[in-house]
Amino acid sequence: MDVKRVLYLSYDGMTDPLGQSQVLPYLLGLSKRGYAFTLVSFEKPGRFEEGKNVIENICEENGIEWHPLVYTKSPPVFSTLKDIRTLKNKIKALHSARAFHLVHCRSYITSLAGMWMKKKWGVKFIFDMRGFWADERTDGGLWNLKNPLYKIVYSYFKKKEREFLQNADYTVSLTENARTEIRSWDTANTFSEIEVIPCCVDLELFDPRKVSCTQVDLVRQQLQISPGQKVISYVGSIGTWYLLEEMLDFFRQFLIEFPGSIFLFISKDDKEAIMEVVQKKSIPREAVRIKAAERNEMPLLISMSDYSIFFIKPAFSKKASSPTKQGELMAMGVPVICNHKVGDTSFVVDTYNSGIVIEKFSGSAYQKSLKQLVNMDFNKEAIRKGAEAYFSLENGIEKYNSIYEKILR
Repeated sequence: MDVKRVLYLSYDGMTDPLGQSQVLPYLLGLSKRGYAFTLVSFEKPGRFEEGKNVIENICEENGIEWHPLVYTKSPPVFSTLKDIRTLKNKIKALHSARAFHLVHCRSYITSLAGMWMKKKWGVKFIFDMRGFWADERTDGGLWNLKNPLYKIVYSYFKKKEREFLQNADYTVSLTENARTEIRSWDTANTFSEIEVIPCCVDLELFDPRKVSCTQVDLVRQQLQISPGQKVISYVGSIGTWYLLEEMLDFFRQFLIEFPGSIFLFISKDDKEAIMEVVQKKSIPREAVRIKAAERNEMPLLISMSDYSIFFIKPAFSKKASSPTKQGELMAMGVPVICNHKVGDTSFVVDTYNSGIVIEKFSGSAYQKSLKQLVNMDFNKEAIRKGAEAYFSLENGIEKYNSIYEKILR
């Protein structure tokens, strides 16, 4: 087998931030190892118009054949069924022309099509699960199980989850915590082998050595942050899982310990929506900055942080979560303030001395952690080395390459 033809299926768009940080970098690296990729993704119309030229150029330069499809959002459930039908029709045409050796499926929706390909044509199938998707929908309040329709859909995907694990030639989990959980299930002896690959970070992009003090000083001036003011940042969208109120409660305690500090949101989220919660928490507006940023601007803005915070709603599904921001922050040498019971985050913080872990969302817990924070001497270079050891994109690409070689041998 000279050229190994791989069909990569993603229900996330390549014009979404997630596609650009957690799909394309792997495909670019694997393309250099001799795989011919055909990429099918579902794109949200607004973002697609804005970003399609950039993605087209990246794919063209790296020999990736990209087939964007239109993501439909409503009505719930029925729009997804329509997307699955569209995907299968696209696959039929592509497989007829390419005869793929392997289908790599990101998450559950595309795995329905991947398992179908395996059964219909014998194509090797990777279940890149990304998390306990059906449980995420219920834990996040997106599927209310009191609604009979959502109860049926939830049961269907929990059944399919086991089928994916049984039929896959390989499964990829983001966390050791999730792999341990899956191995405890009663039918685990029928499941495929599971490899753990966290959300990796592009260490070339997120590199503090490429950010000059002059650049940081200029941005501080633009954002009206004085040289002596401590900065605690939040990176990314707030979304379903991130606990804005609890993070602001922590910041209120942080202000007592470090008066005059700034909470910097590096986010494209609605500014007024954030400021409403800031006001509700009686935090002075002048203590908050909100700055939207493109991916290539993130390292510079993160460089302004003394610390960065992310509190995530703890739930069963979060055993499988690997926050992308953790690797990016560590790569920039920034200590994190996070909560426990989320994937392998606590293990990473403890192993690489890269921040502190909050065990309870309470004033007393925040005070205790702040006393701990004051006495801790974080080493930025050591934190960066931790990111190189645990979140390296090159390591992730090598692990995927190893999986591909085992399957296609």
